[in-house]
Amino acid sequence: MAKKLVIKVTAGADAAERCSQAFTVAAVAVASGVEVSLWLTGESSWFALPGRAAEFELPHAAPLPDLLDSLLAGGRVTLCTQCAARRDITEKDVLEGVRIAGAQVFVQEALADDTQALVY
Repeated sequence: MAKKLVIKVTAGADAAERCSQAFTVAAVAVASGVEVSLWLTGESSWFALPGRAAEFELPHAAPLPDLLDSLLAGGRVTLCTQCAARRDITEKDVLEGVRIAGAQVFVQEALADDTQALVY
């Protein structure tokens, strides 16, 4: 079994079920002791901003703010550099604990030994 999990979530409120699945899998992995790196890309980029996760609603799903809090506490959350730039999001705008990094870092993480990468 992979000891590290890299998850790229490309969906936000535009594809709520896919978005929720990514956050749920990531949070369950963290709770299971797996080293998790969650990448926010595309429409999920907005969840790097304070208060935006609280606006997300999906019936019968865990609250996105709770999932995000667990990921920030026990994993790593990264906002895609290009996605941030396209939305005029800077490092001063994001939640504490969210870093901004690009494709080179994603590829490095995804190809590391004992790592499984998933894209939602």
